[in-house]
Order: sequence, then structure tokens, then C-alpha cells
Amino acid sequence: MRSSFFRILILALIIISLGVLSIYSSTYQKEGVWQDIHKRQILWAVIGLGCFIVISQLNYRKLWDANYLIYGVALFFLFLVFVLGIIRLGAQRWLRFAWFNFQPSEFAKLAVIIFLARYFSRKSVDDISLLSGKFGIFRGIILPFIFVAVPMFLIIEQPDLGSGLMLLLVFVSLLYLTNVRLKYIFTLICVLILPLPFFWHFLRDYQKQRLLVFLNPNIDPLGAGYTVIQSRIAIGSGGLFGRGWLSGTQSQLYFLPESHTDFIFATFSEQWGFLGSCLLLSMYYLIIRQGFIIAQRTQDSFGRLLAYGISLLLALQVFINIAMNMGLAPVVGLPLPLMSYGGSSILVTFIALGILVNIDRTRSVF
Repeated sequence: MRSSFFRILILALIIISLGVLSIYSSTYQKEGVWQDIHKRQILWAVIGLGCFIVISQLNYRKLWDANYLIYGVALFFLFLVFVLGIIRLGAQRWLRFAWFNFQPSEFAKLAVIIFLARYFSRKSVDDISLLSGKFGIFRGIILPFIFVAVPMFLIIEQPDLGSGLMLLLVFVSLLYLTNVRLKYIFTLICVLILPLPFFWHFLRDYQKQRLLVFLNPNIDPLGAGYTVIQSRIAIGSGGLFGRGWLSGTQSQLYFLPESHTDFIFATFSEQWGFLGSCLLLSMYYLIIRQGFIIAQRTQDSFGRLLAYGISLLLALQVFINIAMNMGLAPVVGLPLPLMSYGGSSILVTFIALGILVNIDRTRSVF
């Protein structure tokens, strides 16, 4: 446990330190509240670190008992967003608590993973085989999909299409790791894929524009395609070794919007180059790999699925965010874990990593 604790902790601290440097470099020349953003990020990092240490010492099996409560609280906050949520950049995704803004969709991702891990890890009477292997299509696919679809729909309506689809991707991935029959999984995938053309009419105008820009950024180079074009320029201009800290052009001269949040990878790549980006990706890889190792050597089925779910969530968010920065995926507004500015993302990520460490710590009990 001690090795996994320190490996994950050190890697997380290095990544978040690089994130703070990138946030500072993209905001220090701006006036007003922008100059204090990196300080707030440091504060969230300290709070997140405290959560990591506390969670790593608590028995993750308590999440089994609190599963429905956690799921219910996540739904409550998602509903509350539509009543009391504050609107920023045309989206209503945040709740204000005292001096900070909380994004319930980040918490909902972890809550859904906990719920699915418990649902698919229930054992039969002999306590040997998992019940999921005996599930029919209703209990194996339809019922758990309903529990995923409710928060997913609420998140998409905020609107936050990226986080909503993230829940769906994690759900399908966990299905593959359980004993649910493959024919049921293929049936679900077909049901989801076939009506996709009809969903086009239900997308908001800006979402349609983002998809069109993904296919061809040059159709609106000064509008919807502007951010993607500037992001690709920033990444390419970094070259092999980068322009150096505080020396970028796209991020320093404010050509790149959201350079401290969704497009922080472009900011980092411009300043640290291809080699720096490879180093960052290597650290993400080591954290995710450690999560999969913990899952593989855990005998408890609940802990194993929970570790797989957390690792998959991190892997998918890293992959989609970086692909989005490079123009290889539509812009969906997903933060880069531990790098992008945002207290909710940092807290939930540190809590998830603390759960991973705790699973490794208590695996010998089961």
C-alpha cells in the first residue's frame, strides 16, 4: 500500500504543480481577479491533498453501504443546479457555496462509478460467483442504464454534453469488465449508435457548430473554429523543446481562449514542447497504470470494479481533453485532471485517487 500511496501522491503533486505553473503563465499579465487564479488553484490543491490523505485511510467498503445515499445526493445537487445554479458562459453548471463554486457533474461521475461497482459486484447466495453473469438483458443492461441515464440527462441539460457522454462511456466500459453477456453489450451499443443521426435535431446550435468545426475548423475560423485553430497553433509552435515558461505567444498574447481550463494542455505544450508533453503523458500513464494494477490484484469484486471505474474515468478524460486540444475530437468542455483550473475537478480527482490507494491498502482483508 505504501508504494502505491507514494507513487500516486508524487505523480499527482508533480502534475498539479505543472498545472499551477501553466495557469500562472496564462493569467499573470491579466488584471483583476485573474492574477489570483493560480493562488486559488494552490488552495484547492492543498484541500484536495487533505481529502486524499483522509480518504486513503478510510475503508472503501463503507462506500458499499453509503452507495444509494451518495447516488441520491448527486442527483439532488444536479436538480438543484436548475433552481439555484449560477450561469457562466451560457451554461448553468455551478452551485455557489460561500466563497466557492461547486460543479455537481464532477461529483456525479464518481457517484455513478460507485453505484455501478456495487450493482455489478453483488454475489449469489454461495458468495462465489457474481450475479451479473446470470443477469438477463433487463437487469444486466436496461436497469443499470436507467440509473446512469438520469444523471446523464440532467448533466446534458445544463448543458454539459462532454460530462454526460463521459458517464455513458464509463458505463459501457464497465459492462465489458463484468460478466454481463457480450451479446447484451453489443445490443446496447447498436441501440445507441443507430439513432445518432436523429439526435442532430435535438442539439443546441453551438453544439452543432462544434461538430461541424471538428470536421472542418476552417468553415468558421473566427467563430466556433477559432479556439481549435489557436490550440493547434500553440501545440505546433512549441516544437521539440518549447518556447519556455512565460514565453508562449498564443497563451501569453491571449489568442488562445480558455487557456487555463479546457485548453491548458495547449498552453503547456507551447511552453514545454513535445518532450514536455511526453513527460506529462507519461505521468498520467503511470497513475492510470497504477490504478489498473490495483484493480487486478484486488480480490474483492466491489473494490476491483471501483478501481477499474476510477482508472477508466481518468484515462478517458485525459484522452478526450488532449484529443480535443489537438483537434482530433469535438470541443466538449472536459477538464484535464489535476491540470485545468477548477476546484470541483481537483477535489473529486484527489478523492478518487484516495479511494484507489485505500483499495490497495485493504485488499488483503478480502
